[in-house]
Amino acid sequence: MAKAKTAYFCQECGYNSPKWVGRCPSCGEWNTLVQEVIEKEDKKTSVAWKSVNLASRPKAITEIVYENEPRITTKDGELNRVLGGGIVQGSLVLIGGEPGIGKSTLMLQIALTLSDRRVLYVSGEESEQQIKMRAERMLSQSDKCYILTETHTENIFRQIEEFKPEVLVVDSIQTMQSAYIESGAGSVSQVRECTAEFMKYAKDTGVPVFLIGHITKDGSLAGPKVLEHMVDTVLQFEGDRHTTYRILRTIKNRFGSTSELGIYEMHGAGLREVSNPSEILISQRDEPVSGIAIGSMMEGNRPLLIEIQSLVSVATYGTPQRSSTGFDAKRLQMLLAVLEKRGGFRLGVQDVFLNVAGGLRVEDPAIDLAVIASIVSSYEDKFIPASVSFAAEVGLGGEVRAVNRIESRISEAEKLGFKKMYISKYNSKGLELDRPQMKVIPVAHLDQLFMDLFLGQ
Repeated sequence: MAKAKTAYFCQECGYNSPKWVGRCPSCGEWNTLVQEVIEKEDKKTSVAWKSVNLASRPKAITEIVYENEPRITTKDGELNRVLGGGIVQGSLVLIGGEPGIGKSTLMLQIALTLSDRRVLYVSGEESEQQIKMRAERMLSQSDKCYILTETHTENIFRQIEEFKPEVLVVDSIQTMQSAYIESGAGSVSQVRECTAEFMKYAKDTGVPVFLIGHITKDGSLAGPKVLEHMVDTVLQFEGDRHTTYRILRTIKNRFGSTSELGIYEMHGAGLREVSNPSEILISQRDEPVSGIAIGSMMEGNRPLLIEIQSLVSVATYGTPQRSSTGFDAKRLQMLLAVLEKRGGFRLGVQDVFLNVAGGLRVEDPAIDLAVIASIVSSYEDKFIPASVSFAAEVGLGGEVRAVNRIESRISEAEKLGFKKMYISKYNSKGLELDRPQMKVIPVAHLDQLFMDLFLGQ
């Protein structure tokens, strides 16, 4: 009889080591390597889900017949956008997020709204009564949504063969356990094996499968990194548990763009779609405040108007502080150096704090001009009118550079009632600058922006 094989896996990043070490060489965490059995003494050769088509042969690509199957369109417009137009048949979607952020609520809500398809909701964390209580709070019922509380994959696939669902939801993958792996539920080996079984089921039957996953303390998905490579789509459900807004962000998508996001608002009756997120990302103020600027960013195909908040004050502890929330700290340092060198602002002795309102993370360089305007507004203690917005990149020479999709940004600002938008001079070709509801002002250098924005008040 062969001896059982064991290995040590890091519970934070999934690193595999043949022997125990105190510190993980991959992520640097201490005391996270746990011994797991990777092969039993009497290893079984069968799998939990057997493929129907056992005989396969190589085919020329010209022989393959491709049928463009329509996607499953849900009643949730935000989820449809994030997935690239709807649920793809046979896809494996992994949804991660912090505990209590609303992952189970989102998936149960989607399962209840798919009233024209048989949905099997497999829960390993909650009882049937708890799920029923949540469904009643949502004020939504469906006779096509079935609940199964089970953690062993063999029993789940036995029920699936009898029930034959059209959509499968698993909550969560860390609670699932396969008999072919010796270690306990939630271990690296179990998560990898159970995901492989569900992936094989999805590809063989064409049934879309949603897996809910936990995340580690650093925000990454729990389990081995290969887990993200196995699935077709990775969605991140994020937000502050102390606020009502949630963001569904695409990390990976084999069937669409990875730049889309959906925004929800959490209520007692579930999650509400936010069709116009710019209105909630821009705070309402009774009086003008310095250090506030509105910038236009693109998330996928959606233009968003977001609020940039800055606070510039004299450094009281010797070394000036540079702090940013939702904006790249290195890019903030670069823009401050541009203001110091090209604009003549003495920011080297100032504390600078920058915040992107609404909890968003901004990577679009078109927000640079709004960041510059916000910092100068706080430094000079001069407010920027609430009807002014910005959309341009800033170069190291102080030049205002062009950005993409400028027409969409202008249209979104005009729809929200803004009266002015500052853009790059090199974006103005072919644009209508004097619009009925808004004036577009092209600038080529930061000096032109400051002259028109602050000295023209």
